[in-house]
Amino acid sequence: MPAPAQAPPAPATRPLTVTDVVSTWLPLAGSWVLMGLELPAVSAVMARLPHATVSLAAYGGVVFPLSLLVESPILMLLTASTALSRDAASYRVIRRFMWLAGGTLTLMHAALAFTPLFDVVAGAWIGVPEPVLEPARTGLRIMLPWTMAIAYRRTQQGVLIRFGESRAVTWGTVIRLLVLGAVLALGARLGSLSGIVVGTTAVASGVVAEALFASAAVRPVRRGALALAEPVAPPLTMGRFIHFYTPLSLTPLLNFIAMPLAAAAMSRMPNALESLAAWPVLSGSAFTLRSLGFAYNEVVVARLDDPRPGPALRRFAGGLSVVVTLVFILGAATRIGRAWFEHGAGLPPGLASLACTALVWLVPTGAVSVWQSYHQGLLVHAHHTRAITESMAVLLLATGAVLGIGVAWHSVPGLHFAALGLTVGGLAQVLWLARRSGDPRAGASRSTATGDAFQPRD
Repeated sequence: MPAPAQAPPAPATRPLTVTDVVSTWLPLAGSWVLMGLELPAVSAVMARLPHATVSLAAYGGVVFPLSLLVESPILMLLTASTALSRDAASYRVIRRFMWLAGGTLTLMHAALAFTPLFDVVAGAWIGVPEPVLEPARTGLRIMLPWTMAIAYRRTQQGVLIRFGESRAVTWGTVIRLLVLGAVLALGARLGSLSGIVVGTTAVASGVVAEALFASAAVRPVRRGALALAEPVAPPLTMGRFIHFYTPLSLTPLLNFIAMPLAAAAMSRMPNALESLAAWPVLSGSAFTLRSLGFAYNEVVVARLDDPRPGPALRRFAGGLSVVVTLVFILGAATRIGRAWFEHGAGLPPGLASLACTALVWLVPTGAVSVWQSYHQGLLVHAHHTRAITESMAVLLLATGAVLGIGVAWHSVPGLHFAALGLTVGGLAQVLWLARRSGDPRAGASRSTATGDAFQPRD
């Protein structure tokens, strides 16, 4: 638990260094990596429980993508809270929006899980195999608390990052994984429950525990640094926040449309059931490595307020992208990848072989995630959020084109085209972000105390 903060950090007077960047990034990267371990851990336990292949297909092809799709409009609350929670009044505006949006989306999740709408979406639209439908329905019902818990904890975590308490974010993720692991261990020990029940119960329990910890961790900051912060001018209003946040809210929505789109495409390509079963393990393993880059987004947003931040931020991004790419290559080009999929993730030999060959297509995504976060951070700091939504539309179009080719060709297992689509879409997105972000030094020199922070840049 962080100690009570007494006042906002004093403005820096020296240029930002790579060491400063590392000190902010490291706790967030730890949190992202730990969070990235969640999906492989869940998949590994599900692979050892009754109805393993069907449960993995239900979770990876239906439950997880649809849960992410429903929660996607509130996913960027972490970025928005990091950028805008500069005083108590601004925080209250963001918190009101969080309760309204989170509650509305939870009702949408309930409608999808508990009404015939599920049969339309999962059966007719996604076209998942018949044996997967009922397990997926059960899993989606268990995941009902997911959206509200995610909305609440991401709002609080943004405040923690803004006021220099990013280590609390890592501790929250540790608690989430401890609860997740305890539920998974209990389910594995019982051995009688299906994988989809054990997996989704563990995931839902973990996110609720993390939200409760975030509530406790942010309390000293709210009473101290946030309460003492100088009011921003002009003040953040709900109208100004919605203008800033609407493009951001569409960004993950467009991104997560690609996930059920991939599931729908794999369902129509060769080895459909095998591809759907291997996809959560493959994408989850890649996410764990890519999360090192995803963690950089809030770092850029927060550290652009430092004097002369550009050189240090660019140097760190370049070094990190090289490191993550090398780790991907190590997994794809050596026996380490096969060993992980078969023994670590618990996939049967056939599925492990399929996942290992598809991993090759995901190698570039390590560097893509770093530069995506870098350019998105620049755009958020400049309040040019519409450009981020544009980039997601580019990603969706590129991914859809690759998946369409795979369905039309119908000669290669769907898992390969899903991985290739993720890579091609990510590369297209980064190119668009780089084009729209322009010279990073222009936005980096702006002072948020002048009122420019709430001037639209679109």
